[in-house]
Amino acid sequence: MKKLSIGLLLTLSVLVADAQRAVVRGDFADPSVIKVGDTYYAAATSSNWAPAFPVMKSKDLKNWQQTGSIFPDLTPWADFYYWAPELSYENGKVYAYYTAHKKGGNLCVGVASADSPEGPFKDHGPLVCQEAGSIDGFPIRDENNKLHLIWKEDGNSVGKPTPIWIQPMNEERTALTGEKKELFRNDTPWEANLVEGVSIVKNNGYFYAIYAAAGCCGSGCTYATGIARSKQLLGPWEKYAGNPILTSQGDWMCPGHGTAITHQGKNYFMYHAYDKVSNKYTGRQALVRGFEFTADNWLRFTDEYLSSADNSTSYTVTDHFDQKKLDLQWSWSVFNKPAFELKNGRIGIHIKDDRETFIARRIDSQNYEATVEIIPGKSALAGVALIGDDKNMIYAVGKQDSIRVTLVKNGARSSLGKFPVAAANKHLFLKMSVKNNTDISFHYSLNGTDFTFLKTAAADITYLPPWDRAVRAGILAKGVQDEVAVVENFVFKSE
Repeated sequence: MKKLSIGLLLTLSVLVADAQRAVVRGDFADPSVIKVGDTYYAAATSSNWAPAFPVMKSKDLKNWQQTGSIFPDLTPWADFYYWAPELSYENGKVYAYYTAHKKGGNLCVGVASADSPEGPFKDHGPLVCQEAGSIDGFPIRDENNKLHLIWKEDGNSVGKPTPIWIQPMNEERTALTGEKKELFRNDTPWEANLVEGVSIVKNNGYFYAIYAAAGCCGSGCTYATGIARSKQLLGPWEKYAGNPILTSQGDWMCPGHGTAITHQGKNYFMYHAYDKVSNKYTGRQALVRGFEFTADNWLRFTDEYLSSADNSTSYTVTDHFDQKKLDLQWSWSVFNKPAFELKNGRIGIHIKDDRETFIARRIDSQNYEATVEIIPGKSALAGVALIGDDKNMIYAVGKQDSIRVTLVKNGARSSLGKFPVAAANKHLFLKMSVKNNTDISFHYSLNGTDFTFLKTAAADITYLPPWDRAVRAGILAKGVQDEVAVVENFVFKSE
């Protein structure tokens, strides 16, 4: 057998790494995918961003376009942590099993249904709410075609193990029936303090559970993917001795929590992972990797990755606010839905109280800039922001006579500088530039072309991304109650 040269080995290594590219760039964690007709649909965690659970479609699992969201308005029973929507399609009906935090309670698994993956979805409320929390619902029929729900008890949140439970469910998908049974739990060293995100596939008389384990999130994540099998859905379940079968590789780290799907007769797994360079700042991004069943009836991942035809991170997106509805790129806090009006190619954001009000979009690289063109008011402030959540952000806002740069950390505001500007009866352009994830600067212009650097106090923004989300770039308004902050244009450039 001939030996490969070092040069060829390096070339092959580069090709494999290059093939590992996200199909949905930016924050799109815990992806679930189904096929309806000739179209694939995927939904993902939105956590504390609204609308809840973005939905995207694709013809080839490679190139995706957002169609909307499962819940344009939040469900009446839940307040935050909209996690892990699991799509299911059966008999012409689409179901979304999802996790959310019950008002006055804990995490629950709920369900909604629709006639189309593009909605509208009707919410049927929670199916299971355990004291420690219930998350990551997955529907599956057993060997006798009886419908069940699989989920995780969130024991790790209270320092306990994390059983994976199963219980029968009625055909209306509105209630669990019978008794629950444990399938397996975290009991091997690599799984650490949890197992979760179970996705079931069937092959050659076996049920296979593809599941995630260990630490999901942030720069110190330890997430990986394992496999277990059983001939009967209710068990006994056997974990693969070679687990984990999917770990950090190439440009990506902490892979897990996805859904199996077939495409052109082959098996694929859509899951999330962190890019090693942009990491927690861009969040958990969606990848698609092939898998196959082995001769000894196990499952292994192949080196085939599906990739978008356009994987360039260099692009420009402009919103002139000249449509009847707000563009799908925008989201906002589940705790502070903005009141706004689109009129005459502008967006007017109504100031309700002394909180910062914002709309924001995902980022997908470590280098980018955002420019907001405002119509300065006498007291209402508007501008550009980098946002982790309601209590953690950095922004530059302006009015007719001044620009203010503010850092918010754990709800405490710190001024990074106040700068005079003569912007009465003019348009004011405020630009935020980010390099290498955390090197941030602000600039302003009165003509949109010639920008002046704002020399602010130094700002460490490494704290910004919440543990389960990424940062977002967007538009922020602040000021006097009942005033309106007016924005003409928003331009986002990714490099």
